Amino acid sequence: MNIRIFYDGANLGTISSLLQEKKIQGVTTNPSLMRKEGITTYESYAKEVIKTCGIIPVSFEVCADTPDEIIRQARIIATWGDAVYVKIPIIRTDGSVNADIIHMLSCEGVRVNVTAIMTVEQVKVAIDSVHKDTKSIISIFSGRIADTGRDPVPTIEQAVTWAQDHQNTQILWASTREIYNIIQAEMCSCHIITVPPDILKKIPLLGKALDEVTLDTVKTFYQDAQESGLFC
Repeated sequence: MNIRIFYDGANLGTISSLLQEKKIQGVTTNPSLMRKEGITTYESYAKEVIKTCGIIPVSFEVCADTPDEIIRQARIIATWGDAVYVKIPIIRTDGSVNADIIHMLSCEGVRVNVTAIMTVEQVKVAIDSVHKDTKSIISIFSGRIADTGRDPVPTIEQAVTWAQDHQNTQILWASTREIYNIIQAEMCSCHIITVPPDILKKIPLLGKALDEVTLDTVKTFYQDAQESGLFC
């Protein structure tokens, strides 16, 4: 497949293992994932991740909600490494759009990862805001779109089409829910997909014969029944 697989999480040990096994080509994280891992010292943690990842891209998110503070934090994060992307939400908590902030930072040469995108309109704003000469990522939360009963594929396809005029802009399928999302993203010519550890474990199943999957399933049911002592 042409699509690049990024790890989405905050566990340093997992990142190291996945890199050694050559299962990922990048890393993304966010404040919620970091909180789940009990991380409280942002910069020292981030620099450990960057040291582990070397030259592969890593995305770290700002922890701010006002324009001045978003810009201040983004500029600091951008200095942490040459492969660092700064995640900027498409909107703030009051619904205000971060287009001007994204544009300013991108024009300064900050590699932005515009995140939490859900709509085609937000995609257009994000792509129009980044500078064509600066590398950027547009993260569309496809899994969360699907959670609302909507098909995320048309949004991804439109984003990929618009990004064709921006050679430094890549479209990312975020909030992956199942292994088939990787196939969907590949079929859309999406550039990147973020995959959590539980889904990464299922990658060996890709293309496996369904008869074999049936047999494995029946064997598992039988083994569990025997071990639990059912009908003895």
